[in-house]
Amino acid sequence: MFLFLFFVLLIQFFTYWIFEPLAFFIEYVLEIRFFPIIALIGLFFLFSAKNIDQN
Repeated sequence: MFLFLFFVLLIQFFTYWIFEPLAFFIEYVLEIRFFPIIALIGLFFLFSAKNIDQN
């Protein structure tokens, strides 16, 4: 039982260690001050002629 608990805690530690920097980066990029830039880029790719020709 202690071995199982050890492995569960080890998995939780490595999951936090791997995904915490990624979550911090995504949170920084998606801040409200960067949202207009991201939205404009998304709209540009959505309505670009290259994407319309491919469909």
